[in-house]
Amino acid sequence: MRIARFVHPGSATATSGVAWGTVEGSADAGPDELTVAAIEGHPFGPLAFTGDRWAFTDVRLLSPFLPSKVVALGKNYADHAQEMGGDAPTTPLIFLKPSTSVIGEGDSIRLPASSDEVHYEGELAVVIGTPARHVTRQAALDHVFGYAVANDVTARDQQRSDGQFTRAKGHDSFCPLGPWVETVLDPGDLRVVTRVNGEIKQDGRTSQMIHDIATQIAFVSGVMTLLPGDVILTGTPAGVGPIVAGDTVSVEIEGIGTLTNPVRTA
Repeated sequence: MRIARFVHPGSATATSGVAWGTVEGSADAGPDELTVAAIEGHPFGPLAFTGDRWAFTDVRLLSPFLPSKVVALGKNYADHAQEMGGDAPTTPLIFLKPSTSVIGEGDSIRLPASSDEVHYEGELAVVIGTPARHVTRQAALDHVFGYAVANDVTARDQQRSDGQFTRAKGHDSFCPLGPWVETVLDPGDLRVVTRVNGEIKQDGRTSQMIHDIATQIAFVSGVMTLLPGDVILTGTPAGVGPIVAGDTVSVEIEGIGTLTNPVRTA
């Protein structure tokens, strides 16, 4: 099931506004063939539909959630660790991206004036569904709500100069997330492809992760409590590179869909 958060035009029973809902239609259907069905309240728990439906082309997608935190893994693909000039970590290397960095499908990645080298990093995102604290690896996936597409945008020059990740990865708009959350998916071996202006730049598979998703959740939950709606970015395959104003970045993950964002100056 694909869960989306969107702005809708209203109906006979609902004023225009923001809602969660399900995206209806086959996985290979075009936008004109999809509809969205609104649900009551939030999607954590049994779903109750309001009866309101809109054509997909009549709504505007937002980021699926506004997480309390985004936890990301660094160097979780050996080929990416190699291209960054370092060894792959033996334990998960984690860092935080602020909630203010999150944007949705079609929103602009805004290049900060303080950086001359901003990179894309296409990644699988894990969305937490139930609180997780000190969970075991065996129980970790029970806390997953679903999976989305993400782009861990990074000011690479600031990462090098600062020696840590906070500023480089924390700028507003540096965490595109979406286009929706797929709740029924085996994430073990999915193709991850990043395109810039239609040209393939990254092409990897989630089976190449050094630390799998269950290990990541168990590790992170031993450090901090994960709350419903929180997001884990699971690392990026090799092929990261620069983006500039005027570019369009698309990250496609098998079984989920494609997240596309234009790039502009801040």
